[in-house]
Amino acid sequence: AAPRLRALVRRLRTEAPAAHLSLLCHSYGSVVCGRAAPGLDADDIALVGSPGTGADSAAALHTRARIWAARGSEDWVAHVPHMRADLFGATVGFGADPVSAAFGARVFDAADAGHSGYFTPGSAALAHLARITLDDPSEATRG
Repeated sequence: AAPRLRALVRRLRTEAPAAHLSLLCHSYGSVVCGRAAPGLDADDIALVGSPGTGADSAAALHTRARIWAARGSEDWVAHVPHMRADLFGATVGFGADPVSAAFGARVFDAADAGHSGYFTPGSAALAHLARITLDDPSEATRG
């Protein structure tokens, strides 16, 4: 899916070169966004309910986009081991936890969102995602 996401972003940039482009990446979609990120011409990438991106840090995503991350206190993905290991020729796991300080994303408050609650109308998570998408992120980090 990463090559198709890159192609979509290129097409959006061609159609609206001055538009603010944010990718909202939920759950396994954050893995897709992480794999698509190198060189991706997006302004913001927001990772919510993420098991990881395949990268060990926001810098390792190799994108000019601002990297955001959030996880609600009721999200079961917090219990997924955030690691990556090469075992018998296969890579297992999705790397560092995007909400950890070591990852280096801009962390925003998702309050008590469960895994499927980030886009619930009236939720803190949705309010912050809207601010990021509208290029008004100053309030997003104040959670």
